[in-house]
Amino acid sequence: MLGARGGWRALRRCPSSIVSSSSFSSSFSSFSSSSSLPREQRAPAARLRVRQALGAREAAGEVQVQGWVRSIRSQKEVLFLHINDGSSLESLQVVADPSMESRDLTFGSAVEVRGKLVKSPHKMQNMELKAESIRVVGPCDTLSFPLKAKERHPLEYVRQFPHLRCRSNALGALLRIRSEATAAIHSFFQDHGYVHIHTPIITSNDCEGAGELFQIETSNETQKSAEKNHFFNVPAFLTVSGQLHLEVMAGAFTHVFTFGPTFRAENSQSRRHLAEFYMVEAELSFTESLQDIMQVMEDLFKTATSTVFSRCPRDVELFHKYVAPAQKGRLEQMLKNKFVTISYNEAVEILKQASQTFAFKPEWGCDLQTEHEKYLVQHCGEVPVFVINYPYDLKPFYMRDNEDGPQRTVAAVDLLVPGIGELCGGSLREERLPFLQSRLQRLGLADTYQWYLDLRKFGSVPHGGFGMGFERYLQYILGVDNIKDVIPFPRFPHSCLL
Repeated sequence: MLGARGGWRALRRCPSSIVSSSSFSSSFSSFSSSSSLPREQRAPAARLRVRQALGAREAAGEVQVQGWVRSIRSQKEVLFLHINDGSSLESLQVVADPSMESRDLTFGSAVEVRGKLVKSPHKMQNMELKAESIRVVGPCDTLSFPLKAKERHPLEYVRQFPHLRCRSNALGALLRIRSEATAAIHSFFQDHGYVHIHTPIITSNDCEGAGELFQIETSNETQKSAEKNHFFNVPAFLTVSGQLHLEVMAGAFTHVFTFGPTFRAENSQSRRHLAEFYMVEAELSFTESLQDIMQVMEDLFKTATSTVFSRCPRDVELFHKYVAPAQKGRLEQMLKNKFVTISYNEAVEILKQASQTFAFKPEWGCDLQTEHEKYLVQHCGEVPVFVINYPYDLKPFYMRDNEDGPQRTVAAVDLLVPGIGELCGGSLREERLPFLQSRLQRLGLADTYQWYLDLRKFGSVPHGGFGMGFERYLQYILGVDNIKDVIPFPRFPHSCLL
């Protein structure tokens, strides 16, 4: 920020085509008369976002910027404001006459500033706004406002204010990154010929088979007896995955994806679990190789991450500087190298030979726990690791039988990443009708999934797919410890946002 005298001298040095030094005082003195005109009679001004103003290459006359005050400093000869509208991490400096200061012009207040966009003499910014009028649209009580000027609030602190935390620098940066990552994922699939499918949020199937479902009931339904008349005539749940619906579509479009909310009624309050989260899922027809699925997973991860880094460099830098200082170097190395692949058998042997003592003893046939996943990543050099070919009895009915002898496995894959554990999970799907019929009959699900068997009767092809937890992806690339810090609205019992 400029000093008072330096700022004033800078304004006087502005080219006459932008504003003359002699007209500076007259422009401020005329403000009271011009601002008294009805708003509809005043000359229209070009409305700019803060990001547009900061990125402008040339000066511009009569512009309007709206946003919230991030800092205010009044000097004898000049008033400095920094305003932000959420379009960038950087705020726009506004230089104004001290007479424009008012009681309502405080940190956090919403303002509308009209003036001229001029070149800034400050090395850290390209442009600044020389105000001709400042209108306080919404005042802010700074004493009770939980966010304070010039303070770096920890993520744990702002999590207490789910309705206000998006106004902090960290959460503002996170939400811009989240937006760009969403766009990057959609672009990746569209560039590779995938069709985007909106899969249902309310469904009657349990894709994962884990029973961690939120059941849907009407408000008066909960008051009835056990003999319920379900709204849909069958029990309905919030979806845990769009995969089965995607498989339907993959029978007509070959390459499909969905990106939407999913829900798990998992009784966990850990730093890596959410009851509601977003899932990226894709299905590929006419593929007989698990390697094809893994390649799409790796390409998606690297392309989306590179895009986010290029489009949000300052936002990403905020996290890599203050939250996870070593994360930037690790990610740059990860983007350059191929991911490591090991089998489930190899993973179990690595864990058995580890000098570390695990809370859950690693045994063949048991699922890998988070502690196991993190150790495997560490053992392989802190790089993403594909673990393939899991035991048949560990995985859902739709995964393809490898037919590999006494230690029966399926063509499944999990992608493990440093600090997080499992990020993606996928498999080849069982396209052979006899194999699928046999397994569903053993599980007592043949009638429930008759429609799924129909997919294998009418033009079945080898296919596979995967899902990636979006919040875990953001947690990993930014180095955030608690997954609840990468969602827009954390849930707290005291909040009406629950």
